[in-house]
Amino acid sequence: MEIQVKGRKSTSNLTLLPHALLSLFILGVALLGKKKKHKNPSETPNLPSSKTEPNSAIAIAIAAAAAAAAAAATTTAVAGLRIRRLWVIIRVDLRREKNRMLALDASKKLSFNKLIADGDLVIVYERHDTMKAVNVREGSVFQNRFGVFKHSDWIGKPFGSKVLSNKSGYVYLLAPSPELWTLVLSHRTQILYIADISFVIMYLEIVPGCLVLESGTGSGSLTTSLARAVAPTGHVYTFDFHEQRAASAREDFERTGVNSVVTVGVRDIQGKGFPDELCGVADAVFLDLPQPWLVIVSAAKMLKPDASLCSFSPCVEQVQRSCEALRTNFTDIRTFEVLLRTYEVREVKNDSMRGQGGSPSQQPPCKRRQTSEGSNKQESISSTIMARPSAEARGHTGYLTFARLKCSS
Repeated sequence: MEIQVKGRKSTSNLTLLPHALLSLFILGVALLGKKKKHKNPSETPNLPSSKTEPNSAIAIAIAAAAAAAAAAATTTAVAGLRIRRLWVIIRVDLRREKNRMLALDASKKLSFNKLIADGDLVIVYERHDTMKAVNVREGSVFQNRFGVFKHSDWIGKPFGSKVLSNKSGYVYLLAPSPELWTLVLSHRTQILYIADISFVIMYLEIVPGCLVLESGTGSGSLTTSLARAVAPTGHVYTFDFHEQRAASAREDFERTGVNSVVTVGVRDIQGKGFPDELCGVADAVFLDLPQPWLVIVSAAKMLKPDASLCSFSPCVEQVQRSCEALRTNFTDIRTFEVLLRTYEVREVKNDSMRGQGGSPSQQPPCKRRQTSEGSNKQESISSTIMARPSAEARGHTGYLTFARLKCSS
């Protein structure tokens, strides 16, 4: 067994140990042989018998100990090699199992084509706080402060391309991912943003293949992210009591390409509960309702054993009543408030004017220029990296209450 250390090969101590013990064994045998050679006392007059037998015992003990140690070291080396080989086999099996878990049907994969085509939805990116969703149409144009952009110039370009206008201005054409869609969608109701959405998906343990129930479709911000999380084999059933909002959500899901894994229903969940045909099949339930405590019993019937529920409430009084209702059928009840603080990191240039008498040793590198008055002055230019909290940071959005369904004994 060889260990690679800083580009040089060195033999491990485990390999050297049997060789050392073998040498010790040979030494013991040699001492024993020497004693046997002088076994007759008449031939060894100067070797007292009182000292001969202890040397013989020591030689036998050394030989026996060396043999046992060599056997143990060899067994340890072989066992270590077998363990290492077994670990390699286990790692290979785990990789194969992981590949089987991640082997998705390419025809059902929720992804974007590499090239923009006529009819595709793109996110026109001007800057981090200025984006717009646009459907590409042959012969159409897009206008903003940077000029006029022809859609025909966009077709055939890969997502992420930088395109120019008639005035040499530019924008970026990005794929409509759920993160970007949350920032550009039409707000028909209050929406969940990226911080809350990512926390919900992680804490509800939503993975591809899950079946998720959502009450309170609203603008579809969370639903779009849920659809990507469960795709391609899972499904999201979302319900809203407002028919027009439900119709608008269906159109948005078709635009973003997640309609194959999302079903939108019109139903008053607070009054009627979830449909009976979904009983016991849900891996997770999400509630965004004014009175979520009215739906707790129905949600418990929909969930699989040990599955989780999440309720979003903007007011703490709603959280209190919901937690009281959850104690009957749920355990591990927890409430969180996710606050995201964004920082702006940018380079700031500092310009200062100083007279000719200023000390150069106390100033940063500068350049001399002729002013309008004719006097010589030096202009010092330096830059500093500054980080400060963003002025657009969002504060409180709502409380997220999670609970896990009790397993029936």
